[in-house]
Amino acid sequence: MNPELDMNQDTLSDVLRSVRLRGALYFHVSGTRDWAAEAPPSREIAAAVMPGAEHVMEFHAVLSGDCWAAAVGGEPVHLAAGDLVIFPQGDPHVVSSSPGMRAPPNPQGYFERQQQHRPFTLHLDACEVHAGTAPADACDTLLVCGFLGCDLRPFNPLIASLPRLLHLPSAGGPDWAVQCMRQAAAESTNRRPGGGAMLERLSEMMFIDAMRRYLGALPEDSPGWLAGLRDRFVGRALTLLHAAPEAPWTVEELGQRVGLSRSALHERFAALIGQAPMQYLAHWRIQVGSTLLRDTASTVASVAQQVGYESESAFARAFKRLVGQPPGTWRRKAKG
Repeated sequence: MNPELDMNQDTLSDVLRSVRLRGALYFHVSGTRDWAAEAPPSREIAAAVMPGAEHVMEFHAVLSGDCWAAAVGGEPVHLAAGDLVIFPQGDPHVVSSSPGMRAPPNPQGYFERQQQHRPFTLHLDACEVHAGTAPADACDTLLVCGFLGCDLRPFNPLIASLPRLLHLPSAGGPDWAVQCMRQAAAESTNRRPGGGAMLERLSEMMFIDAMRRYLGALPEDSPGWLAGLRDRFVGRALTLLHAAPEAPWTVEELGQRVGLSRSALHERFAALIGQAPMQYLAHWRIQVGSTLLRDTASTVASVAQQVGYESESAFARAFKRLVGQPPGTWRRKAKG
């Protein structure tokens, strides 16, 4: 087993915990003949589908049949049984029986009407929408769809590194993600105590597995935070920064720890991550600090010390510069 990869996966877990990844609201879609479903930008329905989530992503898993998916204005991709598609940036998008089809976007009001009826089902036939699902043997395509929420601010390096459309083809054979979605479909149909929490965890596990698969399939010359995780030197540097963000790091010390010169690490880190190492550390410290402010009763002075600032005032200035408001104000709003 590769110890570098293990450490990098821990860094991924660190970010996912910090940005509060969470799942909610499944719906089932069945399609017959010519059909299309179009989703508006996720920000337009976020309040209805995931109240309180700062950023919402939609995903679709094909249980049987095939279809096409595209971000509006983007190239369509073909989805076969077992495939998963995610729209990480919350783009408006279309899922359809043939490429290039469009349909009126589902307005926010539709989701609001479904508030008391989760999960809900849609049957699409010749681009008409009907409540309920047709018998499986009468459908050309069956999908399970859902939403994932997370925080973007103060700092979420993962989402910024993802494409508009993320297509993960089936690995063939028993596919863990599809089995996960089938279990989600069963849980949402046969409601039992704890079912809501089960659905949330299943969608979160699906997303984490998708990130690992995407990371493993990235071309060698890819830029971005996930590519940085996989890099021998930058991945090690990220692991060190995440393990001890409060430490008085310098680029020279990081370089010594990972086996590169100061200038070589700076250049390599900036090329992959898009930020210099110390700039990344400053942003990550504020992200960790925001989590402590929201989730603990620690004083602002204590939080400042825990994330590596020598004084409360220095932390407050850095926090306001990145977040746009002082730590105390942010904490009051975050706690509601």
